[in-house]
Amino acid sequence: MTETWYERHLLPYLLDLACGVSPIRKQRMKVIPQAEGNVLEIGIGTGLNMPFYDPSRVNLIVGVDPGLRMHKLALKRSLQAGLDVKLIGLSAERIPVEDASFDSVVCTYTLCTIPDPLMALKEMRRALKPGGKLLFSEHGKSPDANVLKWQSRLQPYWKKVAGGCMLDRDIPALLADAGFNMNVQSLYLPGPKILSYHYWGEAVAA
Repeated sequence: MTETWYERHLLPYLLDLACGVSPIRKQRMKVIPQAEGNVLEIGIGTGLNMPFYDPSRVNLIVGVDPGLRMHKLALKRSLQAGLDVKLIGLSAERIPVEDASFDSVVCTYTLCTIPDPLMALKEMRRALKPGGKLLFSEHGKSPDANVLKWQSRLQPYWKKVAGGCMLDRDIPALLADAGFNMNVQSLYLPGPKILSYHYWGEAVAA
């Protein structure tokens, strides 16, 4: 599908701005410092997670993201953070890495836009070493019926302006279906409720 002018030139900067606000930065701080060893980051985008990694704990980060226009900024932020990062310009449903080759997988604000999130999560599980952890923070399906109703109503319009973002994905259900056991926390962050119900934590292969 051909990208529009909006998708090429404006959307990457809008996403960088929206995903860098204070409540989202605080969520990143809860999970990213736990990453260790060889790290696979799904949806690395513009590298907004880079400042929150602990360079003393991380050997290498392999970042996966089909948004090639965002790679330059991701590399710039990785250099500023003193991190060794390699980028793969693909969606996460098929990741060209060996089985059981990563100590940590990081996935933040990404499952909402991956066309097939279940397949992507199965790939993440495949890439993890035995005992390795998936560290995640995602927005998704609200537990409140009225909010969920509005998520469903607005979804067709939101998806068009937000790069395919889905408002109502059930993150714990997806993790379970992909074969993960998880320790998950959830709450509303400040902001519109249709956008701000968050799930975060860690998961290991069941």
